[in-house]
Amino acid sequence: MSTNPPGRAFGWSALAAAFAVLAVLALAPAPARAQAPTRVKLATLAPTGSSFHQILQAMAEKWKAAPGGGANVTIYTDGRMGGEADMVKRMRVGQLNAAMLSVTGLAEIDDSVTALQNLPMMFRSLDEVDYVREQLRTVIERKFEAKGFIVLFWGDAGWVYFYSRKPGAMPDDFKPMKMFSWAGDNQTADRWREAGFHPVLLEPTDILTGLQTGLIDVVSTPPVYALAGQFYGPAPHMLELPWAPLVGGTVISKKTWDSMSPAARAVMLKAAQEAGDQIRLRSRVESAEAIEAMKKRGLKVTPANAEVTAAWRAASEAMYPKIRGTTVPADLFDRVTQLLAQRRAAEAAAAAAPAPATQPAAAKP
Repeated sequence: MSTNPPGRAFGWSALAAAFAVLAVLALAPAPARAQAPTRVKLATLAPTGSSFHQILQAMAEKWKAAPGGGANVTIYTDGRMGGEADMVKRMRVGQLNAAMLSVTGLAEIDDSVTALQNLPMMFRSLDEVDYVREQLRTVIERKFEAKGFIVLFWGDAGWVYFYSRKPGAMPDDFKPMKMFSWAGDNQTADRWREAGFHPVLLEPTDILTGLQTGLIDVVSTPPVYALAGQFYGPAPHMLELPWAPLVGGTVISKKTWDSMSPAARAVMLKAAQEAGDQIRLRSRVESAEAIEAMKKRGLKVTPANAEVTAAWRAASEAMYPKIRGTTVPADLFDRVTQLLAQRRAAEAAAAAAPAPATQPAAAKP
């Protein structure tokens, strides 16, 4: 018979059981806590309320709903974070996480991207622009990742045209004029200067003031930006010559991107690529609409006939030897010209091929 009082025996056994339960709880995995959303600060030169801004806002809503907390995106429009070179610097020091940039800004990260834009009169259609971008994107995106940036999507604002204070058509008409050239893109300014033009380096946010004060006489820009920036007021003459596409893309720092879960990144990348598709489609439709809207407000459009187009093409091709290896890396310049030659040859062969013979209908019994 036990000599311990019944109450003491019960107390020890209860205490032992309690310790056992605590030990099991200690070894059990802790319940997962909800991950706080990542804060992403994204900058762009796009105007507030523009279609570009609206598409970024829609993308941001999808990012917020991504699994694992997603991301809370703050969008800074109108160049509030400075010019594009400033945006890249801010991303490198962590003051910004992402930016929607033109090729001029993207080239601050890696100059391979210049092959998509800095080739005047090289592309003859926006379909060619799309084709070359898709062929080169993997190579370019790997270079960007090696520099610490992830390309979320590519986009463009359609064709760039010349808007001037005085009318002009031939290259010699524009040589006496002071031409806007993007601040930071010194190599392109050098190519203009070597060809006999007079570039003036400015930030895009200073274009309107520059036109109003006479600091510049002509700006090359897509119609959407000419309308939004009201450049058509002091520069009411447009030469309808597709000079080059304005290509861009949105990038995020690899450090920020890697901090989010794979599930979240998959959803966010899909939303970003959808945004890029929408920007390309919307900008091309809006380009035609913007030209019509500016014409109603006094814009005078000079069509580029065959003679004018040939003159500008000759002037552009004269620049190619100096563009190759300076403004655009030589290997990518060669790759673009090769891709376009192959595509055009295939299209010409398809157009020249005889149509398949129509088989006569079988006679009915």
